[in-house]
Amino acid sequence: MANYRIAPSILSADFSRLGEEVRNVVTAGADIIHFDVMDNHYVPNLTIGPLVCEAIRPHVQVPIDVHLMVKPVDRIVPDFAKAGANIITFHPEASEHVDRTLQLIRDNGCKAGLVFNPATPLHYLEHVMDKLDIILLMSVNPGFGGQSFIPHTLKKIAAVRKLINESGRDIMLEVDGGIKVDNIAEAARAGADTFVAGSAIFGKPDYKAVIDAMRGELAKV
Repeated sequence: MANYRIAPSILSADFSRLGEEVRNVVTAGADIIHFDVMDNHYVPNLTIGPLVCEAIRPHVQVPIDVHLMVKPVDRIVPDFAKAGANIITFHPEASEHVDRTLQLIRDNGCKAGLVFNPATPLHYLEHVMDKLDIILLMSVNPGFGGQSFIPHTLKKIAAVRKLINESGRDIMLEVDGGIKVDNIAEAARAGADTFVAGSAIFGKPDYKAVIDAMRGELAKV
């Protein structure tokens, strides 16, 4: 079986007890903590910043995957690296110089990646594959949790998997948006190996039961 990773998004967690929430979800089997940063500018919502990342860092040993839905991005990258992020991804439309931003993330000691909205073309990948550790495909339009998976994303996942395979590089392929027990295997068959899930996990009373069920579906792929 492929090395699949499940990355619960704390956007759907109980923020009044966030430290406990991230500890519980890691105990339940999470591989990564997904951290959604929205600026009420690039996306129509406002969420959390580096101080919250710094606050949860001592509670977990797993990687913290920071998804920047902000514009511009360069100013805030060092802050998240200092706050304990391990992976930082951003949207190419939010950077004036994509190559420079990827290098900035790496220079600050983090893995770097690009994020593609459902309608964002993949041509940005043509000249930066050598600087990518992760590619994140949004299967919903960014800005809010709890949305439904956009089926066309499966074709995009397959296209990116082909590019990764052709590159010969070890690049994670993450999918985010509407991932649940009943569609995670379909995304895996298309080529994804890392799965962000928010309300599907944090919206349920038993995190371990959901993560185990997801792993059960992935075992069938």
